[in-house]
Amino acid sequence: MKTLHRLWADEAGFVVSAELVLVGTILVLGLIVGLTEVRNQVVQELADLAIAVGSVNQSYSYSGIQGHNVDTFTAGSLFSDTTDFCDNGGIDPVGAPAGCINVEVPPAREAAQ
Repeated sequence: MKTLHRLWADEAGFVVSAELVLVGTILVLGLIVGLTEVRNQVVQELADLAIAVGSVNQSYSYSGIQGHNVDTFTAGSLFSDTTDFCDNGGIDPVGAPAGCINVEVPPAREAAQ
């Protein structure tokens, strides 16, 4: 009975566990903010890559070739690149969503139960 009372009254580890909870909470909050920023920067870099690929001139052409005989020839081909959705000439303006990619998700209503 004496041992049980001594264990019940012991408060030696209380301060240490409270400090650990506080430090753990601060670390988790910092981790959430850090991972959110990493996500935003990865999306930004992928959008920059998409703008760079979209800015490549994709138009090509080759003219037809005719051989010595009238029956031997290849027809020419032509393709010209048109602007894609959200193209702005390869410019990524400051403050605008990266390459028209917006990562914001609106809150959804939960169904009543």
